[in-house]
Amino acid sequence: MKSIDHYMARLIAVPLFSTLVIAAMLLVLDRMLRLFEFVATEGGPISVVWKMLANLLPEYLGLGIPIGLMLGILLAFRRLATSSELDVMRGVGMSYARLLRVPYMYAVVLALLNLVIVGYVQPRARYGYERLRFELRTGALGASIKVGEFTHLGSRMTLRIEQSRDEGRRLTGIFVHADTPKGDWVGVTAEHGRFLATDDPDVIIFRLTDGTLIHNRPDFVTPRVLTFTSHDLPIDLPKFESFRKRGGPSDHRESTLLELARQGRERGVPVHERDPSRAEFHFRVTEVVSMLLLPLLALALGVPPKRSASALGVLVSIVMIVTYFKVNQYAESLGELAQVDPLVALWAPFAVFAGLVLWMYYTIAYVPGGQPIGGLERVFDKGWALIRRRFVRRPPSAPAAPVAA
Repeated sequence: MKSIDHYMARLIAVPLFSTLVIAAMLLVLDRMLRLFEFVATEGGPISVVWKMLANLLPEYLGLGIPIGLMLGILLAFRRLATSSELDVMRGVGMSYARLLRVPYMYAVVLALLNLVIVGYVQPRARYGYERLRFELRTGALGASIKVGEFTHLGSRMTLRIEQSRDEGRRLTGIFVHADTPKGDWVGVTAEHGRFLATDDPDVIIFRLTDGTLIHNRPDFVTPRVLTFTSHDLPIDLPKFESFRKRGGPSDHRESTLLELARQGRERGVPVHERDPSRAEFHFRVTEVVSMLLLPLLALALGVPPKRSASALGVLVSIVMIVTYFKVNQYAESLGELAQVDPLVALWAPFAVFAGLVLWMYYTIAYVPGGQPIGGLERVFDKGWALIRRRFVRRPPSAPAAPVAA
């Protein structure tokens, strides 16, 4: 029996981890292009893209792990069924409950892992992602000055640079306009320049060479003009507001499971104000608990009808998981708006999903000749046959040979 368990473990492992890696890569690549565009538009360092993607990975794993678990078990049972190995195992007295021992080991381990991800890692990663977006937009990450455009450093200084070389160490074609609180203004043009750090973290020095400085104030008859070979222009870095705290009323998705449970039971707070926390809590719990139903669903959809090699069960499994996830998201929204009690809004769809899965498993495991997707298979086959007759033309048959008299 142990050899069969090892065999099942190998059959499940390959498609499970392959699906997980491929799904994560596809989702990351899709978001990577938009992040590169966003960071380039905001003028931030490219290295921040990798930090943002790392903060998005837990969110992708939250959905990728259930899909990977589902497809890993489903494809393993499908291979056993199409190669007649499942018939041999059933013939020697192994029940479906016994065959589900290894799949449930995978399910329990991955459910605990997913609980840690959606309960604790994902909220903090979401907060880190939003903080990086905030810092990019405010310039707190040291956003670069865009070449050929007017850049505002605070509310009193405007800067324009024609060319930048050696990663910003050699700047040419410089224009600076600055206002002072006393009503003065200074305009500077220079051929070259570079930024230098100072002991004060809030002030930097812009060293300009070969340029002209114009200084004007209300009591000047004419502006003062100065030609210089080298001039140091101090620049006060703008003050950035601090980012908001994690979680709380601003975004319950950034709170951990323990924080959500505490917020949902907080006394002295009206029920409708606690509903968003309760809805988020039940959403995450049902998302994890539903993973314990996936081995039963994978078995029911992975074993095709006799004399059939259709992969319809793979498509149906993905549709069912994604549909249930979207229904849960809608139910969470209803719970947050206090239109339906979060306990009912989230656990009612779970009860329907669990009932459907248990019926499908009972049908294939205990009903003689039972096949949960047999009806879908017949409808699919008839539809495919109709399409072939309608759109696929058969070659004309050859004329019959004449018969000799």
